[in-house]
Amino acid sequence: MKHCHKWGQKLVSNGFRLTVAREVILDILTNTDQHLSAEDIYLTIHPHNPGIGLTTIYRTLELLVQTGIVLKFDFGHGRAKYELSEEYSYKKHHHHVICKKCRRIVDYSDFFEQEQEFIRKAEEELKNKFHFTIENHFIQFYGICPECKPPG
Repeated sequence: MKHCHKWGQKLVSNGFRLTVAREVILDILTNTDQHLSAEDIYLTIHPHNPGIGLTTIYRTLELLVQTGIVLKFDFGHGRAKYELSEEYSYKKHHHHVICKKCRRIVDYSDFFEQEQEFIRKAEEELKNKFHFTIENHFIQFYGICPECKPPG
């Protein structure tokens, strides 16, 4: 797996080992296009690795978030969702569109020209106003998907 080597390097450079639990969780996050909760990961892991408990998964996810390998999102579902950061994922930079009814999350990366220009200008303004070096951004749009929209 091409990304595993990068995970190992990142963990070791931060003073951590690549344990079985960490590797299994990273494999699951690599091989899904879903945004998974800790419970989702547990249900996937448990049949094959019953020794890895939910507490270990939570702790491991927090460590992976701290090291920048994994991103943690609150989409308003009552549970944090996780995905690999862009550097460790096959996905390119994307934004999220979230249905407030069914909780479906759509990733999109086919940004339109006006959106790219707005984000570029916003980053420049924030950089100038707060003297920050902007490294990344996360954008989430909330609404109702076509399946949940009432007819008419």
